[in-house]
Amino acid sequence: MKVVIIEDEYPAAERLEKLIKKLDPKIDIIAVLESVESAKRWFAGAHQVDLIFSDIQLSDGLSFQIFEAFPAHSPIVFTTSYDEYAIKAFRVKSIDYLLKPIKSPELANAIKKFDDLKEDFSPKAYARKVESLLDSLEMSKKMHKTRFLVKNGEQLIPIHQDQVAYFYTANELACLVATDGRQYLVDYKLEELETLVDPASFFRLNRQFIARVSAIQKIHNYFNGKLKIQLHPETAQEVIVSREKAPAFKSWLEN
Repeated sequence: MKVVIIEDEYPAAERLEKLIKKLDPKIDIIAVLESVESAKRWFAGAHQVDLIFSDIQLSDGLSFQIFEAFPAHSPIVFTTSYDEYAIKAFRVKSIDYLLKPIKSPELANAIKKFDDLKEDFSPKAYARKVESLLDSLEMSKKMHKTRFLVKNGEQLIPIHQDQVAYFYTANELACLVATDGRQYLVDYKLEELETLVDPASFFRLNRQFIARVSAIQKIHNYFNGKLKIQLHPETAQEVIVSREKAPAFKSWLEN
């Protein structure tokens, strides 16, 4: 079996290579590609490959751009930390996925799935499935807000999501805290904001806070399995992640 890995993080690519070789030393990893552009150049050479392992978010864009330029004629196993909606799309389209950090049993199941389907594999039908998957993920992506319109005195100004450090609620009002420390009221409840922001970038820490990953400065072990979070910009409120939510929070940070 000839395998290609598309992954821009060297440690992740190296770990996946080792896991694959440990499962089956006969598998030939013919290329490890680290960007959209390098992958496009490689696939332009019309190389023959049996199975592709591809990260979604690469340093210069989304890996979907590769398969839009070069329609997939080989099964793809996406390695991803995408949201639940997208994961459902993977299941519906019968294209496998691996959640990071990748574990050996899940990798073994993905390779077994390839072995099971390759006898009846139809490149044209598979290409249609990939195209349908891309459409589904594009719809999912569009569901996330990229800007918030906030009041600044008598003015209304747009705040891009990249400028948001975190949201918090106080006295039943939701506030947006920008990366420069400025605060604005927003016309959403925290429950609504949780569905509007990109879950790859934001996490609901507790009933009062939704934070962007870049705003999390320090994490301290707290009593009874809880975590105490230090945010930037600083907040006067104590930010605690419950024991029940701590595993999901740690997994989100790793992904």
